[in-house]
Amino acid sequence: MSSLAAARADNFYYPPEWSPKKGSLNKFRGQHALRERARKIDQGILIIRFEMPFNIWCGGCNSMIAKGVRFNAEKKQVGNYYSTKIWSFTMKSACCRHEIVVQTDPKNCEYLIISGATRKTEEYDVEDAETMALPVDEDRGKLADPFYRLEHQEEDLKKKKEADPVLVRLQRISDARHSDDYALNKSLRAQLRSQKKRVAEEEAASRTIGLGIRLLPPSKEDAATAAGVKFSSKFDRNRKEKRALINAASIFPGSSGSSLSLAKRLELESKRRKINAVAASKLLGGGFKPSSWSHSAVSSVGRNRA
Repeated sequence: MSSLAAARADNFYYPPEWSPKKGSLNKFRGQHALRERARKIDQGILIIRFEMPFNIWCGGCNSMIAKGVRFNAEKKQVGNYYSTKIWSFTMKSACCRHEIVVQTDPKNCEYLIISGATRKTEEYDVEDAETMALPVDEDRGKLADPFYRLEHQEEDLKKKKEADPVLVRLQRISDARHSDDYALNKSLRAQLRSQKKRVAEEEAASRTIGLGIRLLPPSKEDAATAAGVKFSSKFDRNRKEKRALINAASIFPGSSGSSLSLAKRLELESKRRKINAVAASKLLGGGFKPSSWSHSAVSSVGRNRA
């Protein structure tokens, strides 16, 4: 960037037609110092960068807008709480361009959603989170009473005494675990060596059965699932028969009698094959002697080969 462009960007460039009698540069140019962010300043509205103080649900598309997301919001004063101003921030969500209005609450030191969204409620248990429970508004007012404050102090001290043995025991356990760094390192390295050995054995077992991935050790659930799977032995035969029926059927629409005759023909053909297979097995096993016709047919075949 040249020096002239840098001076213009920083608003330090004074044109030749300017003179001190004409006032400041902004007055000379007829513009506000905040430029586009003050385009609605006559209506009491200033454009600022507003950061969402908590997680909310968009009222237009019901998508979540996380805490910390920034918007170009229109800031304006909508009232007073004693001498503190109440500000309203109007913005549009990036997901569906839905208008969201957020307002300050000086009384409770909080933000309120006026319209366009709902606050995401995140409840938790104080004991599980191991945090302190903040007093409600009524208790805050009562804390001004010295007797009420003294009573709460006694309860807090009692809770501290009850929790001291647990904290001491936890501290002793932590000190015992981390007292010897060499022993901890040794046990960790032993676990890693056994794990590497087991992984190597599983990879070798997978390679022996021709798999490129490592199989996990078998479990009872896997065995029960495998035992429940049943494979049909007649699947291939049924598929071949169905394919034969499809290939033998005519592509033109025919009568039901032709389809029945075709099915009967295929059934008879399959039975004939079974009978021939049984006869061949008996012949090879010596169950009966061949007839004279079959003997003459075999001898004629032998003479023709000779």
